[in-house]
Amino acid sequence: MMNPITAVVVGPDVAAGWAAPVGSVGAPLIKFMRTVLLTTLVATVVGVTPVGATSDNPAWQTGQIVQLPTGATGLSQGYLPALSCPSAGNCVAAGAYSDASGVVQALIATETAGQWANPRRLAPPSDAATAANLTIVSLSCASMNECAMGGNYQDTKGDTQSFVAAKTAGVWSSAQKVILPAGAATTGQVSSVRTVSCGVARSCSAVGYYLDNTTPHARTLGFTLSDSGSTWSSARSLTLPAGANFNPFVAVGQTVCATANTCAAIGSYLDGENVARGLVMSRTGVTWSTRTLVLSANANAYPEASLSELTCVSAGNCVAIGTFISTSGAIDGLTVTETRGVWGRAHAMVMPDDAAASPHVFFYGYGGVDCSSVGNCAAGGQYRDRAGAYQGFLLNEVHGTWRPATRLTLPGGANAAGRNGGVVAVTCRTNGTCSAGAAYLDAAGHYQALLVNEVDANWLAGQKVALPGAATTVGVAGGIYAVVCHASGPCTASGSYLDTSGRYQGFTVAGN
Repeated sequence: MMNPITAVVVGPDVAAGWAAPVGSVGAPLIKFMRTVLLTTLVATVVGVTPVGATSDNPAWQTGQIVQLPTGATGLSQGYLPALSCPSAGNCVAAGAYSDASGVVQALIATETAGQWANPRRLAPPSDAATAANLTIVSLSCASMNECAMGGNYQDTKGDTQSFVAAKTAGVWSSAQKVILPAGAATTGQVSSVRTVSCGVARSCSAVGYYLDNTTPHARTLGFTLSDSGSTWSSARSLTLPAGANFNPFVAVGQTVCATANTCAAIGSYLDGENVARGLVMSRTGVTWSTRTLVLSANANAYPEASLSELTCVSAGNCVAIGTFISTSGAIDGLTVTETRGVWGRAHAMVMPDDAAASPHVFFYGYGGVDCSSVGNCAAGGQYRDRAGAYQGFLLNEVHGTWRPATRLTLPGGANAAGRNGGVVAVTCRTNGTCSAGAAYLDAAGHYQALLVNEVDANWLAGQKVALPGAATTVGVAGGIYAVVCHASGPCTASGSYLDTSGRYQGFTVAGN
């Protein structure tokens, strides 16, 4: 059920007092779409979230159906990528819907004090095609009146271009075409903003990818750009470490800005031997620096390393997760920590006892890691057990030490998370008190959405989401995409499901 490496939600947790991804997006779509060359259509979720006191063990309510604009037929592919909540009960959601003519439209909806307003359409750039398929990939709000978003669209030539848009003093601008670096392809372009993060109001950063004009084969490169006072700079080409391949096939991942001028980002690239290497990036002031991820001692000589997800507790103190190939040929998970601005060596995750020799660890690229304080984090993803079944897993870092992962406990009758299931989104309220969103296969072989709580550093059994109306499954492309728990407020989860007519609709779930 997951569409990997597509969108990230980043926003400051006001109640907790630090900047981090508070509305990570994640839910199931088909895995073979694991690529950063985004042409996927996007949909959104809006719903009702009550504001009130919460406990350390949220009681999750029945899912509430999303109300779409008049004439909308449903969510495209059940894909819900963008949600940012600066404070409890105050969120902005963004994505896309299909109108009565089958055209995909970008939309924005706002929740204020627990009540969602009618969604509005984001106007496309001036060079957009009539059916531009404007795809919102990432959203970040420093406050309810100051936000930024980015993604991609089709222009009148049929090329895929990057765009950004900003909400300034409470007013959204139209989408703005990103001016790509010098040497970018002028025809046949495939470009997208991958993620946006705002450290403070009117100070945001974005990273993305594009094709250059090298012939006969264009190179896939990365770019960065920044926003200051609602004015976006032209994109700058990302400088890679020495030894990068002539065509590095740059895959940029998430970025998080902890302050106005301090950000981190992750990704991967190919080296001169066509081996994928993890990439860690840091921004200080206006300058981005890059370095190759240093792997653990048991990494293969051809490690095919990549970083999927990122969270930051404060400036220079971040955690990322990803995968690599070990000396035994196993696809294992890894964690890596940035401490006071210095990225350390990656460490292999210890998978559950029932994991296969090669557990094929997989992350969906949304919000699968979160930290409540430095050295205290939680993460989750998917692996294969010895029987070959796909399972979800969760693991915790406690006082700077990552503990072995545990298998996601499913409701009665369910035996596996499924190829498109597993843990997608993780959010932590305090040390040892976290929640996670996941998907799994029920006894009848239907995908269902699952919410899991951690209490006193122990992960409990997951709770199946009660879907709106007579819906019986979230479908292959549905499930939980985002989970947000604030330190002093309720939790909110969002996702999509199949209605009785076979169309994808959105839902929200409140935990209090």
